[in-house]
Amino acid sequence: MSARVRGGRGPRRILVRCPNHVGDVVMATPGLEALRRAEPDALIVAQLPATLIPLLESAGLVDELWPVESREEGWRALRRDVRRIAAARFELGIAIPESISSALLMRLGRVERVVGFARDPLRRALLHEVVPADPGWGRRRLVSRERFVLRLMQAVGAEAAPGPPRLRLATTSAEAERLDRVLRPLGLSLARLVERPPVVLAPGAGFGDAKCWPAESFAALGDRLAGVGDPIVLVGAKGEAERLAAVAGAMQSPPVVLAGLLDLGALKALLRHARLLVANDAGTRHLAAAFGVPSVVFFGPTSVAKTPDNLERVAVLETQHDCRPCYLRDCPIDHRCLREISVERAFSAASHIVSERES
Repeated sequence: MSARVRGGRGPRRILVRCPNHVGDVVMATPGLEALRRAEPDALIVAQLPATLIPLLESAGLVDELWPVESREEGWRALRRDVRRIAAARFELGIAIPESISSALLMRLGRVERVVGFARDPLRRALLHEVVPADPGWGRRRLVSRERFVLRLMQAVGAEAAPGPPRLRLATTSAEAERLDRVLRPLGLSLARLVERPPVVLAPGAGFGDAKCWPAESFAALGDRLAGVGDPIVLVGAKGEAERLAAVAGAMQSPPVVLAGLLDLGALKALLRHARLLVANDAGTRHLAAAFGVPSVVFFGPTSVAKTPDNLERVAVLETQHDCRPCYLRDCPIDHRCLREISVERAFSAASHIVSERES
C-alpha cells in the first residue's frame, strides 16, 4: 500500500519514520514542511501506521506514504518492511519516534545514514548520528512536538520557517464524499453542516480514562451548547463507543453519534467545517487546531508544556494539583484534576472563544 502525493523523483532518497499517534503526526507537519522546502527535488517517503496515512495523504508534504506493516502484523511482516526499504536504497533516514524498532527497521533496510534522538543505549547504538536533545527538555522531553521534530530536521539541514511552527493539513473531495456518505443515513449531509457548522464533542482519548473529562459533564455541556441552536456531533474511535453512548444517553437534546464511523480523512472533513470542538487532550484536538477551529481542551494527567504551540484558538482548561501532570493512564485516586473543571467554566470558555472568532 502506498499513496503518491507529489510527482518527481530527485537525486536523494529520504525515509521519515513518522510518529505512531494522531496528534504527534499532525504536530510533525511543520518539520515535514521544512524538509520538503530544504529538499525540493528529493524523493521523500513517510512511513507510519496504516490507519494514520489519511492524515498526510492530501497535505503535499511528501512523495509517498508507506504503512509500517510490521507494527500491525508483527514479526511476520518485518521482512516485507525491510525488503521494501532496502529496495529503495535510501540515503537518509529520520527516525522521529524514540523507539528501538524505528531505528532497527532502518538499519535492517540498509539506510545509509539514520538520524534521531536517543535515550536508550541500544537505540543510540543503532543510529548513525544521535541528535543532542536540549538539556532544558528534561527526561520527559517537555518541549512542543512541533519543535521536537523541527530540531531533528535542523540536524539534517532543514531549517524551520520564520515565526512559530504552523500545522499543515488539507482535505480532498474524496474525504468530503466519505463524510457525506456517513451523514446521509443519519438525516444529515455535508452541505447542511456547511450551512450550520456543528459543535463537535470528542469525549474519548486513546491514551486512557485518566485523560477524559467526565461523561456526565460532556453531556451537560452538550445540552447547554445545543440550547443555542448548534447541531451537536459526537466523534470517537470504535473503542470509544461506550463512552460516546454514555454521553449521548445523558443528554436531553439527542446528538448525532459517529462512534467508529469516520476514518481520519472523513474526520478532517468534518472538523474543517466545525464551529467549535470540545475535546480531551487527544489527537482530535490537533486536527481542529490545524484548521483553525476554536477549541476547548481539558488537560488532566498531561501538561500543556508538551504542546504549547498552535494554541491561538484553544481554551486550555486545567486545575492546579500537586499530583499533576502524572501521565498515568488511570487515576489511582479521585480524578480531581478533571472532575473539578465545572460545566459552567467550560461553557463560558466555549462561548468566549467562539465569539472571538465570529466577532
